[in-house]
Amino acid sequence: MILITGGTGTTGRLIARELAHRGRRVRTAARGAGADIPFDWYDPKTHLPALRGTRALYVVAPTGLLDPSPVVLPFLELARRSGVHRAVLLGSSAVPAGEHGLGLVQTCLGDIFSEWAVLRPSWFMENFVGNHPHARNIRERGEIVSATGNGRVGFIDPLDIAETAVRALTDPVPHNTDHVLTGPESLSYDDVAAVLCEVGGRPVRHRAVGEGELVGLLEMAGMPGGYARFLAALDVGIAQGAEDRTTPVVQEVTGRPPRAFREFCRGRFPGQ
Repeated sequence: MILITGGTGTTGRLIARELAHRGRRVRTAARGAGADIPFDWYDPKTHLPALRGTRALYVVAPTGLLDPSPVVLPFLELARRSGVHRAVLLGSSAVPAGEHGLGLVQTCLGDIFSEWAVLRPSWFMENFVGNHPHARNIRERGEIVSATGNGRVGFIDPLDIAETAVRALTDPVPHNTDHVLTGPESLSYDDVAAVLCEVGGRPVRHRAVGEGELVGLLEMAGMPGGYARFLAALDVGIAQGAEDRTTPVVQEVTGRPPRAFREFCRGRFPGQ
């Protein structure tokens, strides 16, 4: 049995689908409706039932926390004691292994499990067409608001993340490494807006703002101040070139190249 936490989320549902297509036993766990079993990071009573019979685990840390380690690490220890021998963690290209926050979880994963992988994807292409604030702003105001300036990002299709995760969960030889995952090209937010205009058939522009203004906008939308400052700082990192890269990892792990943003958008706007 392979347990997928965040099993109804962007990557979790895709991983579950791909595993089922391959004939694997899979159990989705999430707080909301639609999962195979209820799971709440903040309710330990839901943890052991979700882990029962599980041998491999996909981990999506709770969102909105600057430091998920006090919640995630005890669960990972419980998973090991319950018989899980392989774990794959969804990290971020912006968060390397370290001593704090999600970086600490990444650091500890290989200490807890003998078979493991950390997926560190770049920003999701889905952010511009799904339920992300960027996508809502595009639909409601025809604009993307960011503090990224002219910085570029190797945006990635969540399906490429999912297929990499499936391999990391099921390959006979454990990966035992972290994978920085990107799409095939590095794009600025102006580039993204241009593709959305062309393929989506409606005007979209990128409105560049300063770090402080972005923090204010995120707080006005209801985001806690500390997390708003964290996200705005990531945008500033992009402006300074921190995410201007592509990697061959998707091709190396899955055997096929990652999908380009234009191709991704054509799949979401087939009538254009």
